[in-house]
Amino acid sequence: MRFPLRARLAAAAAFLVLVPPLAAASAAPGGPRRPISETDLFQFVWVGDPRISPDGGQVAFVRVAVNAKRDGYDTAIWLASAASGGEPRPLTAGPHDASPRWSPDGRHLAFTRAVRRDGEARPPQLFALSLDGGEARALTDLPRGAGAPVWSPDGKRLAFTSDTSAADLAKKARAKGREKSAGAGDEDERQSDVKVITSAVYRANGEGYLDPLRPSHLWTVQLPAGAADPPPPLQVTRGELSETDPAWSPDGVTLYFTSTRVKEPYYDNTGDSLYSVPAGGGAITRIAVIDGDVGSYALSPDGRTVAFEGVLRGHPERSFDQPDLFVAATAPGSAAPRNLTADFDADIGAGVGGDQHAPRAGGGARPAWTADGKTVIVRAAERGRANLLRIDAASGRVEQLTRGDQEIASYSATPAASRLALVVSTPLALGDLFVLDVLPSAEGMRQLTRFNEPLFSGLALAAPEELLYRSFDGKEIQAWILKPPDFDPRRKYPLILNIHGGPHAAYGYGFFHELQWMAAKGYVVLYPNPRGSSAYGQEFANVIQYHYPGDDFKDLMAGVDELLRRGYVDPRRLGVTGGSGGGLLTNWTITQTDRFAAAVAQRSIADWASWWYTADFTLFTPRWFRGAPWQERADFTARSPISYVDRVKTPLMLIEGEADYRTPPGAGGEAMFRALKYLHKPVVMVRFPGESHELSRSGAPWHRVERLQHIVRWFDLYLEGRKTDVYDVH
Repeated sequence: MRFPLRARLAAAAAFLVLVPPLAAASAAPGGPRRPISETDLFQFVWVGDPRISPDGGQVAFVRVAVNAKRDGYDTAIWLASAASGGEPRPLTAGPHDASPRWSPDGRHLAFTRAVRRDGEARPPQLFALSLDGGEARALTDLPRGAGAPVWSPDGKRLAFTSDTSAADLAKKARAKGREKSAGAGDEDERQSDVKVITSAVYRANGEGYLDPLRPSHLWTVQLPAGAADPPPPLQVTRGELSETDPAWSPDGVTLYFTSTRVKEPYYDNTGDSLYSVPAGGGAITRIAVIDGDVGSYALSPDGRTVAFEGVLRGHPERSFDQPDLFVAATAPGSAAPRNLTADFDADIGAGVGGDQHAPRAGGGARPAWTADGKTVIVRAAERGRANLLRIDAASGRVEQLTRGDQEIASYSATPAASRLALVVSTPLALGDLFVLDVLPSAEGMRQLTRFNEPLFSGLALAAPEELLYRSFDGKEIQAWILKPPDFDPRRKYPLILNIHGGPHAAYGYGFFHELQWMAAKGYVVLYPNPRGSSAYGQEFANVIQYHYPGDDFKDLMAGVDELLRRGYVDPRRLGVTGGSGGGLLTNWTITQTDRFAAAVAQRSIADWASWWYTADFTLFTPRWFRGAPWQERADFTARSPISYVDRVKTPLMLIEGEADYRTPPGAGGEAMFRALKYLHKPVVMVRFPGESHELSRSGAPWHRVERLQHIVRWFDLYLEGRKTDVYDVH
């Protein structure tokens, strides 16, 4: 069991405390500020996948904006100067461009582009754009598209992933042959829509049904010279297992990738390992394996060492396994990877939860090596914050690189890691683009984009107030309070308790539209990180194993009690809501207490056994339950809210995405709705066609707005007495 070792943190050679780029307390130009609205979502602009050029002079990024007419999101590649402070400019028009990647000489950008053809969306393909001018050129035209582009060190090739199969290529060739024969034999090839399922994991939330005949493989394509057409892509790996996340060796001879080389890994929770393969194809070699899962990785400048984020599996198995930073030699047969952060009790590579990470932008935050190969820069989440660390690759010494009440949502570094491009979010500012010089003589952090300033400068946003309180057993719980912009401590306000999902996730210092909207509508909002939350150490997160829901519910009630003691919350007007694991806890809460006057359970679980059978991932090993539902009937029943549904007196709204495979409606909202209707209790179910578990974060813009409207309207009805004819509730 690991505990925080704060004494190991060295004083940072370069650190910063971020001030929100939008000072909410200042007066808005031209008049007073107004409360934020749910439809302000249509004006939001997101920055994602920042990619700094090799010389550190420019940053390419994905700019995301709502397309209200299409009820979707437009993504385009933009460019910002890292030095001049000039206005960022578009490089592509979109509307579906993403994944910008610089060539080693900084003269070209590769990216992915998805186009519509014959009225249908086509899979994304690789394109290359010269920074000297001219139009972007298509590099691939594979039937199933291409993704995850990465340049070879000499800038002449790109490695990428595609799940295009030999059958897809043959079908394309036949179609092209029919075109040339002027219609001879042009009958359509019928594609059966019948699905033969042989794997316990056969669909994925947001992706739909998985196709075992089309695993993801590594490919390469050559950058054409002059006006010549690019040669056909070369498929590097084959077989029935997938390979992901490619990277080149410094000499361009080898490709690295991560893969789970087991067909059905859910039987023993087998995770990804790191492998290599000759760039021209050949035998696969395992490079780094841990008793767990290898995540995002980066090769050292000389290619002899790899740093990676990894999750060690506990023995006995745990509900939560804290991520760490590892290093390993890349030579086959080398010593086992070393865990550099085994004694550092923070979540390496993690961020904080929220509803405003850039949709459709992709990208991430992989480790970055300094030029001398001695230090690794990595993100870590701790107590609601996500900042950057520098970690000595030999000793594991941890040094704080950035500080502040903020979330570094994504970042990239120059080859020497002397300058970084960052997307930074705070509770008062949606993520914007910054650059950070990390040398001791650095200039510090500079902001490059202010896309949302025209909107946010006129909004009266609520600054969060941190709340630390003791739960029933003395555990300290961190939470935050948002108050209405015109808050008056002499008044009594209705309260909304907002519970995060996961359960191994965490609220924190990022911009959260849902919470701001609730405060703007006159509610005090409490959002805690109860036990089970991540970013507070291994023991704090894993303590709920086999006890979820349970004592985490007591933590939530202790937070409500603390606010009631402050005197500005009306105990008769309490509301509770949450999504996913927070939806489960919402259902649980109203079966355990009658203190709440209204509840909204979103994308929830009501019957653990039903969920065990139908979710898009398995619990075949004892992570949350010690066995299967027929083996542990009493435990599944005791921890299922549906078992106590006859106790419910609180009016309940249930919000469901009809394409949600993570918490399928039948195991959650539908069960609660049917049972409460049978009992003649006030209940309504709101269903969103086509939406997955990501409804609140990246669903169709209008659905995201309507979701907020329904939640607050339900609380308005029961906490504020505002009549509505939308719900025929008896």
